[in-house]
Amino acid sequence: MRAVCVLGAGLIGGSLMRAAARAGRDVWGTAASDSTAAAAAADGFDVTTDTDAALARAAAADALVVVAVPLTALEPVLRRIDAVAPACRLTDAVSVKVAVADAVAEFAPRARYVGGHPMAGTAESGWAASDPDLFDGAAWVVAADDGLDLDVWRDVAELAWACGSRVVPAAADEHDIAVARISHLPHLFAAVLASVGAGDQGDDLALALSASSFADGTRVAGTRPELVLAMCEGNRASLLAAVDDALGRLGAMRGALASTGGLAATVRAGHEARMRWASTREPLELPVSLDGEPSAVLAELRELGRRGEVVEPWK
Repeated sequence: MRAVCVLGAGLIGGSLMRAAARAGRDVWGTAASDSTAAAAAADGFDVTTDTDAALARAAAADALVVVAVPLTALEPVLRRIDAVAPACRLTDAVSVKVAVADAVAEFAPRARYVGGHPMAGTAESGWAASDPDLFDGAAWVVAADDGLDLDVWRDVAELAWACGSRVVPAAADEHDIAVARISHLPHLFAAVLASVGAGDQGDDLALALSASSFADGTRVAGTRPELVLAMCEGNRASLLAAVDDALGRLGAMRGALASTGGLAATVRAGHEARMRWASTREPLELPVSLDGEPSAVLAELRELGRRGEVVEPWK
């Protein structure tokens, strides 16, 4: 099993270290602060604030390097990768893919990069919130754009399976369009819903009456604002399209409510969409061989992901 070096020991990076270690992987990583590194060490993990040392070890071991820092912190990390482990096997856990691929091409162009995005998280953050079970049953996107190294693709897929996830291949731009609709837009809606529910300062009647529908709809509004800003602003073009779609639907709903008082079209469309979502919770697993012509293999992987299916783990 390939060793793993995780750069970033927050919720995602810390959970990844814990899950990889549970699966029997040799794993080490870095943290942005001495206090986080100390907390990880107290839990038995080899975590340092010395990024160069961690990367030198990764280069010597031919480990898979996983970047698990916010998009806004990516450039200096990639510069250190290019300086210390320029040809490393590289993936990431950042919530957008086009921006990361562009940054890798600019700041660490020699790295053997295959993008990744585990679709898991909570409103909590930091090492203390990390959990080896975080990725169990989650979709883990593995980029499938033309020109990627299939040997590293295998590494990323095997790490995802080791962490308990389902492997969903996708092109980077298609991933960003998708997550704008089902992750980034919900964060903005949660922020708006929380603000509407709170109303004016000093009038807490609505909040006092709120129950599960408000709590569920606003859960992700509890996420640290800087993390939400990093992922949403980093996916600006795709998010704008999703916002425009949502505003069009809200406008049509408002027009119907104002003119006829009827909300049936909006409510029924939403109910049908939710039922479609429920039907995707147990996707079909299909075998894929990576031994064919690379462009054909990657095209097959992208098409599989578009159908909502996942890659069957190797036998």
